[in-house]
Amino acid sequence: MTIQFRKSAEPIDIEADAMLPTEHGNFRIRVTVDSKGKEHSLLYTGDLESCHAPLVRIHSECLTGDAFGSLKCDCGPQLRLSMQKIQEEGTGAILYLRQEGRDIGLHSKIKAYALQDKGYDTLDANLALGLPADAREYSIAATMLKEMGISKVRMMTNNPLKVRGLEENGIAVLERKEHISGIGQFNKDYLATKKSRMGHML
Repeated sequence: MTIQFRKSAEPIDIEADAMLPTEHGNFRIRVTVDSKGKEHSLLYTGDLESCHAPLVRIHSECLTGDAFGSLKCDCGPQLRLSMQKIQEEGTGAILYLRQEGRDIGLHSKIKAYALQDKGYDTLDANLALGLPADAREYSIAATMLKEMGISKVRMMTNNPLKVRGLEENGIAVLERKEHISGIGQFNKDYLATKKSRMGHML
């Protein structure tokens, strides 16, 4: 059998945007690559551009919590709750940012975990390793929202830095919605540190 190849073809642009059925309902997923080559995802449903202020969650990547179900943090339950809430709402988006361990990376995060096993809190563990308490920034999140025609949001978060990060990059946060899930015996100290030392509204 002879295979015929087209020697010339019109160039086409293929958006990295596709359907993603999940256990929480049907979403679409879109990928944006930032200037450092990191791939960030927008998980969304509904007509975002026509919605006055869609429900939005910025979620930083957490392999241990999101994929492995770690009980040391509340990340996995928060992610699943945001998917559920957006499906209930009918329109909304999750910005899944590649910022593992508050953007210190997985290797450093596990080294910080080892210090936490010795009694350090989540903040002091980072500082003891010579790392920032929180290295995240949110300009890419604002860019991703603007690409979808969004300029106003209602935001599911307990972290005031995420609200400020969007507002400083041109996205108006009309409402902050409390987002608490997954509290248990293994993460109560972690959450207490986030509240007392990092300003989270818990």
